[in-house]
Order: sequence, then structure tokens, then C-alpha cells
Amino acid sequence: MITGLLFVTPLYAALLALWFVLLSVYVTVHRQKKTIYFGDKGDEQMLRVIRGQANFAEYVPLALLLMLFLEMSHFSIYLLHALGITLLISRLLHGYALSFTPGFVAGRVAGALLTWAVLVIEALLCLYQGWHGHWFWLTSSL
Repeated sequence: MITGLLFVTPLYAALLALWFVLLSVYVTVHRQKKTIYFGDKGDEQMLRVIRGQANFAEYVPLALLLMLFLEMSHFSIYLLHALGITLLISRLLHGYALSFTPGFVAGRVAGALLTWAVLVIEALLCLYQGWHGHWFWLTSSL
């Protein structure tokens, strides 16, 4: 086994980065098409496109950071892949629903709920790891 290398988090970070670039390009194309270079000027479609990208930027970095902590703590690779796949699917659903299709509300809701689920699970596992690590440190240093 190769130790010290990260395999899971970089994979999902890369896939999510590509999706983020696509969302960003979509914002730029819409800004040029509608000649809206700042804000949304009350244009609902422009607002949706902007929020699709911004929402991604608000949630994904924290989810990937928590995943990185779990991977560095040697949590199960299967659990990490499950979290990564769920995060990827959730962000694809949410971004597609919000930025590309005004009527796909189910995708937006499912994407948000799955993203929150990933964050909660990762946070709880990081809390467990932190508690376990502190408990081990306290008992071993006595």
C-alpha cells in the first residue's frame, strides 16, 4: 500500500472544478449576451445563472476540506467515494436545475438536500475523529 498519498479527494476536487468552470463560463456567456456586466439588473435568468455558480462556490470548498480531513485520517476509501459521488451528483443536479433549467425544481431541491447530507455526515465524522484523537492523546500522555 502506498502511504502518504491522497487519491479520493483530488479526484472529486478535479471533477467538481471542471463543473465549476462550466458554470463560470455560462455566467460569462450570459453576461455578454445580455450586456449585464455587474449584478443581475433584475433579470431573473441572469440571477439564476449567477446563483448557480455562487451556490457551488459557497458549499463545495467546505465539503472538500472536510473530505480531505477524513481522507488524511484514513477513513474508509469506500465511505470517501460514497461522499464524493454524492457531492458530485448533488452539485450537478443543483447547478443544472438552477442555471440551465428554470422548471427543474426537483433537481434543485434534491441537490441541496444531498449537499447538506454530505456536509452533516462529514462534519459528524470529523467531530468523531477530533474527539477520538483528543481522547487518545489525553489517555496516552498520562
